[in-house]
Amino acid sequence: MPTKFRAYAARTSKAPLEAFEYEPAPLGDHDIELAITHCGICHSDVHLVDNDWGISSYPLVPGHEVVGRVAARGKHVTNLAVDDIVGVGWTRSTCRHCAECLRGNESLCLTNQATCVGNFGGFADRMRLPGDWAFKIPANLDPASVAPMLCGGVALYGGFRAAELHPSMRVGVIGLGGLGHMGVKFARAMGCEVTVFSQSPDKKADALAMGAHYFVAPGCATAPLNHFDIIASTVSVDLNWGDYVNMLRPTGKLLMLAAAGKPLNVSAMPLIIGRKTVMGSCTGGRWVINEMLEFAARHSIGAQVERFSFTDANKALDWVRQGKPRYRAVLQA
Repeated sequence: MPTKFRAYAARTSKAPLEAFEYEPAPLGDHDIELAITHCGICHSDVHLVDNDWGISSYPLVPGHEVVGRVAARGKHVTNLAVDDIVGVGWTRSTCRHCAECLRGNESLCLTNQATCVGNFGGFADRMRLPGDWAFKIPANLDPASVAPMLCGGVALYGGFRAAELHPSMRVGVIGLGGLGHMGVKFARAMGCEVTVFSQSPDKKADALAMGAHYFVAPGCATAPLNHFDIIASTVSVDLNWGDYVNMLRPTGKLLMLAAAGKPLNVSAMPLIIGRKTVMGSCTGGRWVINEMLEFAARHSIGAQVERFSFTDANKALDWVRQGKPRYRAVLQA
């Protein structure tokens, strides 16, 4: 095993990524060493490199949608074998004993450790982490297409599960981007009627090809009131949220999966008289991630990706910063 891991790191806020080497912590009895083959680029990686959230420390190695091969394992790792193909998402470890961990909601653990916040992430050739937070990738899934699902995909899948989605529902997805396109695929495979809301009329063909039944864009169509059981927002822009609440059926749910710039402005009365809910969701616990991967394998679901080499990490990160991918960017060795 190499004594140092090679990575790409930002030395300061908003700085370009540079070649970086670091000596990893010793491989613990419950840890694995991962030889990385793919790493998705989430817009969260841009926020971390640019320190938009004020939580970054430097040098910062981004990357939390990681796929690779198990190169070594500690003596107490029993769920994985050397050479298994596994994935790692936003979370790399939790306390495992708080109420949320015991309920299977590990992503809500107050002491959860992020893969690339306070740790060196997946823009690298290798990484080490606890083996119980690495997930076997089904053999029929393309590693590049599954990498973004380990963050964005599980945000949608876990959010739908938390919103108690079932096959008879009408689901709206706001935005057909890196998050939204995976939501369309999951909701359609779950048996729902799917409508995409987009400000880009040129994405209609993509939305329908991914499984949407209807496409609502300026000049294209008008969405009916009291129609949807769940509307999932995947955009980081300020919208007239009251309009979307009015599109919900009684007991419907507005599911927020991306943070808008301003506080939500929603009147209380439609929530009260319709018993409607505004809720949020982030990633998911281990059972949700494993279930998502099994579901994706059964229905041949993967992210639509643009591929870049690790040596083009800066180009790929800027591509994501500009919102250009259709629909996710992935580094591959």
